[in-house]
Amino acid sequence: MVPSDNPAMYIQHHLANWKMGEGFWTWHLDTILFGMLTAFILMYFGRKVAKNLTSEAPTGLQSFMEMIVEFVDGQVKESFHGHSKLVAPLALTIFAWVFLMNAMDLLPVDLLSFIGGVLGLELHAKVVPTTDLNTTFAMAISVFVLIVYFSIKSKGVIGFGKEFLYIPFGKYLMPVNIVMKLVEELAKPVSLGMRLFGNMYAGELIFLLIALLPFWVQPLLSTPWAIFHILIITLQAFIFMILTIVYLSLAIEEH
Repeated sequence: MVPSDNPAMYIQHHLANWKMGEGFWTWHLDTILFGMLTAFILMYFGRKVAKNLTSEAPTGLQSFMEMIVEFVDGQVKESFHGHSKLVAPLALTIFAWVFLMNAMDLLPVDLLSFIGGVLGLELHAKVVPTTDLNTTFAMAISVFVLIVYFSIKSKGVIGFGKEFLYIPFGKYLMPVNIVMKLVEELAKPVSLGMRLFGNMYAGELIFLLIALLPFWVQPLLSTPWAIFHILIITLQAFIFMILTIVYLSLAIEEH
């Protein structure tokens, strides 16, 4: 589809998911495909570095991976006030996977349409999994389940229940305590999911708006925005990771 023909249809075309099914059981095949693709890329290079690990003459890839591991490990040591073998690998996985999914936004916006045209297909697909609420909320809900697990494991079922019943106003205001605690806890996955989705969706929309401009203007805007967008996709991956660490740390604290 040529952008100048119908700008509204052009944007709708690029923001439509490749779907299968109806209603609640609708599957976003593009989200699943590109989410699995980025996960495979992460596992492939991680395994490749692990198999060829050396301390004598490390490759550039190994040095890069070690830098990321040390960075994430430092963030966990600073932000997680407890002991767990799960938090550091979880934080590393979140940071790397979210970054790779976000980085799909740097591909040309018309690439999938071009491939579809070559194959004789009309593809309605989104290449960035994190521009789909299903992805961001699935990850946020997974983190929320871990928050509850860490809290119960640290404080026990009774201690976990007391937080809902007695904090912050004591036993005489239990209904108020429960409502406030529910709002506080449910705000965590909502903020995690919406923040990542909102930033990536807005970034994708700006790329589409740039594609609607005359071809001679596009390089003047797309290149600076792509460079700035690298900072955004990295920052969003970092924020999702660091908030996960902080929330898990708060889950095991007594006060």
